Amino acid sequence: MPKYLTIGYGDQIGYDRTAPALRDAAHAHDQQLRDRGAIMGIAGSPVQVRNHDGVKVEISKGSFLTAALPLAGFALIEAESLEEAIEIVSKAPCAVAQGVVEVWPLEQAQ
Repeated sequence: MPKYLTIGYGDQIGYDRTAPALRDAAHAHDQQLRDRGAIMGIAGSPVQVRNHDGVKVEISKGSFLTAALPLAGFALIEAESLEEAIEIVSKAPCAVAQGVVEVWPLEQAQ
């Protein structure tokens, strides 16, 4: 079955503005996904790793990309199609609590 990497963005202000019952339903939906085998995690503090030309490993604290909302977490889900993946993440906490979720189809490396 195809796999999709989902990246959720959101902040506490948006979360707090969302009705508690809707947030609870979104968290219950995430638990159902975990029960079906989805791998989920809350984003920690990132580091950047470079090893240009294989000569010297350089590490920098912080993210490489910036976004309008803070990065909240990641999930690896399975779905029959991109449309099904979109339907699945449309019920995630970041999607319903004033944030956004990106869906990235994972393609097999050759």
